[in-house]
Amino acid sequence: MDLFQKCRDFTRADEVKAAGLYPYFRAVEENEGPVVTLEGRPVIMAGSNNYLGLTSDPRVKKAAIDAIERYGTGCSGSRYLTGTINLHNELEEKLAAFLGYESVLLFSTGYQTALGTVSALVSKGEYVISDKENHACIINACMLAKGGFAEFLRYKHNDMDDLERVLQRVPDSAGKLIVTDGVFSVSGELVNLPDMVAVAEKYGARILVDDAHATGVVGPGGRGTAAHYGLIDKADLTMGTFSKTFASLGGFVGGPERVINYLKHHSPALIFSASPTPASVAAALAALEILETEPWRIEKLLHNADKMRDGFKAMGFTVMDSRTGIVPVVLGDVERTMLMWRKLYDKGVFVNAFIPPGVPPNLSMLRTSYMATHEDEHLDAILNVFQEVGRELGLIS
Repeated sequence: MDLFQKCRDFTRADEVKAAGLYPYFRAVEENEGPVVTLEGRPVIMAGSNNYLGLTSDPRVKKAAIDAIERYGTGCSGSRYLTGTINLHNELEEKLAAFLGYESVLLFSTGYQTALGTVSALVSKGEYVISDKENHACIINACMLAKGGFAEFLRYKHNDMDDLERVLQRVPDSAGKLIVTDGVFSVSGELVNLPDMVAVAEKYGARILVDDAHATGVVGPGGRGTAAHYGLIDKADLTMGTFSKTFASLGGFVGGPERVINYLKHHSPALIFSASPTPASVAAALAALEILETEPWRIEKLLHNADKMRDGFKAMGFTVMDSRTGIVPVVLGDVERTMLMWRKLYDKGVFVNAFIPPGVPPNLSMLRTSYMATHEDEHLDAILNVFQEVGRELGLIS
């Protein structure tokens, strides 16, 4: 059979496009933060991970421009060889101090951070244990480790009793790494880290927390999940991304110096990839400085999300609770979700449609997310459009 036959047989996306309901790969033509230009018209953005609203901040843009003027557009090599510039070292040192870890290592993307960390740390005869609802980058990182003959186990979502049940099957002598989202990207839910730490210590396991949606959002000063629970000394490793609160591109992992040093010399994802570009690193550095000096941004973000969460509930929508910038509106039905997405879009509001297999069956949703730079005029307009469309579709009264 021709390898490409499955590609020709895949027509679902074409059918959804033909129905006018395709919500993906929409090209943004201009981005001002809360409002973007799509297909030549202004649309309120309620689906971005630009939580602190820094992608359009003049200070961040200037830092990126200045870095290009000094270093050029790329580093032309991997961190391991010729691709390290002083900005990489500066950002690693400042992030380590900010997060409270001994050391930090940068990767070129957040996705690559997961692949490069898990696959390098967990090898033959060792175990990686993952929450069943972890982000795809974690699942693929675990599969990569499995391809290197590590053992890959999973436990029920945020269920520490099930985690213990899984760990009971693992030999005491084996190395063990538990990997979890800090903030789960679909629901905005926080991991039960205190109970996880207790279970991990009981069975001699290490913990890696993915704070992609937590850094700059939860915890004192936005220092993430471990800081939120007062457990920085108990969460062995934290990884994250620059593509959200840091208004850039790239990823990082923080932890003990000896572990980070090991990753520097054993992670193929680091050694054989081009390093983060000067503009990306400079933008992240500027965003980190703003995060540290303007804590009001976190307060505003959470205030905005709480306003929207309360507003959707008051209308009669089913909303998942959290204390993050993610506010999912659960509709359940795939067709209804896609149709509501289109009607919202036509009325000038962009959100993200999540359907199976990205979410469990009967949990199709519109995931909304907010920024510190959303003002009441934006939020009220979103609520009004949701109410209008929800009533039109008979979802609320």
